[in-house]
Amino acid sequence: MFINEESNVEKILILGAGQLGMQVIKNMTSRVSPDTVNVLVEPGFTTSPDKYKQEVTDELGRLGVEILSFDLSEGTEASLAELFAGFHTVICCTGFVAGAGTQMKITHAVLAAGVNRYFPWQFGVDYDIVGKESGQPVFDEQYEVRNLLRSQEATEWVIVSTGMFTSFLFEPGFGVVDLEANTVRALGSWDTRVTVTTPEDIGRLTTEIYLEVPRIANEVVFVAGDTLSYGQLATVMEEVTGRPVKRVELPLEELKNQLSFSPDDVMLRYRTAFALGAGMWWEKSKTYNHEKGIETVDVKAWLYRHLRDKRADDYFGSLV
Repeated sequence: MFINEESNVEKILILGAGQLGMQVIKNMTSRVSPDTVNVLVEPGFTTSPDKYKQEVTDELGRLGVEILSFDLSEGTEASLAELFAGFHTVICCTGFVAGAGTQMKITHAVLAAGVNRYFPWQFGVDYDIVGKESGQPVFDEQYEVRNLLRSQEATEWVIVSTGMFTSFLFEPGFGVVDLEANTVRALGSWDTRVTVTTPEDIGRLTTEIYLEVPRIANEVVFVAGDTLSYGQLATVMEEVTGRPVKRVELPLEELKNQLSFSPDDVMLRYRTAFALGAGMWWEKSKTYNHEKGIETVDVKAWLYRHLRDKRADDYFGSLV
């Protein structure tokens, strides 16, 4: 049975059907009438031979979600605003795949369309603390998005600060955890902390925040799956794998020096930004999910599940 009858007459548009977008869609359609939920995808998404896109298209069909297409890279702000005008709430789950400036374009279009309520793509760190000149240009854009939203009163906004995706902490390209070599690299120092949350938890919590009564408006809401230092991360690795972990510290000055030689290295920019520490974490005890008693997946639980699934994949793969 659906709850929050008011939301059933509010048309919702979710931008993106990727890792996070699908989690928001699944949770939203389980709580409000699916025929009020719409998703925006890139042109050609539903006819693509890509396996993931085919599976998502089939799942969206089963969920009863209407699929719209729009090219966020090439489309104009005016045409995007025209599309947004038919919706009460817009939830942006596109990330930065459409390129620099896209989040500002989307936000300008939301405001021009007179959308009642907007959840921007701010599913990341505390950009108020990070500010500008962090060494990561996309962080600068996120800071500008916040300033733009706060400069007006016509559209309500809700920012869900989640920290890093938990899986990104273990992404080989990010260079913090090397599971194959059982190595952990500390960004800044071993005491530097980071907040992480899984997309599954973000989708669930975003839906809860959307449905919250009284209505949450013009507020930054903090959530967290886990907050830990890189030293604690190394300890968790040892506990889960049962093996000693090689620890490598990457001081901030060293990362800045590397960045001066490779300013276009996206992952190096991320490592340097997270080595700053400030704005990259918050206490889990002060989050929305803690206040509401909603359980979330911490790093240890995620790692146990990941290694279990990997062992299963390796086993079944060997039978093929």
